[in-house]
Amino acid sequence: YIGRFEASKAVEVRPRVSGAITGIHFTDGQIVRQGQPLFTIDPRPYRAALAEARASAASARSDLALARLELERAGRLVDVEAVSQSEIDRLRARVNAANAALAGADARIAARALDVEFTVVRAPLSGRISDRQIDAGNLVSAGDAGGTLLTTINALDPVYFTFQGSEALFLKTKREGGDKGAAVEVRLQDESDYRWKGQLDFTDNGLDPRSGTIRARASFRNPEMFLTPGMFGNMRLSTGQTARALLVPAAAVQTDQARKIVYVVGKDGMVTAKPVELGPEVDGLRVIRSGLTPADQIVINGYQFARPGTKAVTKAGKIAAVAPPKGAADAVEPLSAQATFAR
Repeated sequence: YIGRFEASKAVEVRPRVSGAITGIHFTDGQIVRQGQPLFTIDPRPYRAALAEARASAASARSDLALARLELERAGRLVDVEAVSQSEIDRLRARVNAANAALAGADARIAARALDVEFTVVRAPLSGRISDRQIDAGNLVSAGDAGGTLLTTINALDPVYFTFQGSEALFLKTKREGGDKGAAVEVRLQDESDYRWKGQLDFTDNGLDPRSGTIRARASFRNPEMFLTPGMFGNMRLSTGQTARALLVPAAAVQTDQARKIVYVVGKDGMVTAKPVELGPEVDGLRVIRSGLTPADQIVINGYQFARPGTKAVTKAGKIAAVAPPKGAADAVEPLSAQATFAR
């Protein structure tokens, strides 16, 4: 499989209040932690609005106290019929209205306090931050899509690897038990081995009928933040099953026009070229699906001098066993072979 890495989470940082940027508290491209301050917006207008809301709440609280006192006084005069029932009802309604006004004032305090809190723009998640899109002194506006974009953050631990699998490979994987949680390995473009270990954590709910492929995703731990969104890689998926296969050094496989061949030495010492069907490469060894048998003597050294029909001097050699990937089942068990040196 071929695919690319992408962030497990990606957010656009936008302000939740409008105002002038008075401070920037990060370096472009650094690793930030959730809750870390990133920007400061001038808080003075919002602190003033909060003070005004608190004053309004104090006034509403005073009105409520007065309304309750008047209702209490009127209640003592009911027994002597010094006040009418309609007056009592009016005073009770006034108490209820004062209660509602106080609740509204308290809600405005909470809203204004949030505005003050939002003047410090904090990182919504941990990850690598991009460069700032605005400098100190500029005015920014609040909002979702229409708000000023301040910067972006990508969460990189874990990091995702997304790829497109063919229908045939999808069916094969499902039948062999490969599914969510299956071990996967990725090799980057400048690497010769599959050193990055992860797990398959998502397969789409349907195949694309136009391309016959299905989208899938693997998750990788990335504590050092080395794996970066957009990186290209080759991935192999482990089905958790053990198989025996014939392996030869990848360098022993030659190209003859449009076919792949391996030079074999017969009992008479003559070199012949056998067409082979190749499987995947495993740590420098190539799986041979067909075309060879374990009894064949193949040229693993000096093959650049080998030509069909020439005589070869041979001596015994051995193809070393390949250790299975760490954390995965033994996927391939290489067989020993006879090495041949062509002269």
